[in-house]
Amino acid sequence: MKKIEFWPVRLAPLALFAAAAPGQALAQACATQRPDWDGTPVSALDEALALLLSPGGLFLLAATAVALVVRSQWGGLVTVLLWTGFITLITMFDPTGLRGPAAAEGCVGPPTLFIGVAAAICVVTVLLTMPRQSGD
Repeated sequence: MKKIEFWPVRLAPLALFAAAAPGQALAQACATQRPDWDGTPVSALDEALALLLSPGGLFLLAATAVALVVRSQWGGLVTVLLWTGFITLITMFDPTGLRGPAAAEGCVGPPTLFIGVAAAICVVTVLLTMPRQSGD
């Protein structure tokens, strides 16, 4: 007796894979998030540099430098709070909804190294703007 095969059943796994594969949505995410992306995956170092050299990162670096030069406690406090807000904005808020798909495609890297660098900057800012203790 001849076995009858139903061809759509054999192609079902291939169809599911094609439907689940990244497509136009991910390409649109990378075109929006990183228009100059060349197709190579973004590392944590590349992402940290991109975030530090963004307008917000450059502003925070300059504000932190000013607070450290004048040794202002209030300036240090403000810059630490601004760094905290910047990190929160990057990690928690995604108004476009494209950060996840862009990270899956590889055009956006993990922000963990940037968070560590920003935390180190905040610690140094707090330590250098503390009031000086007078000697006994």
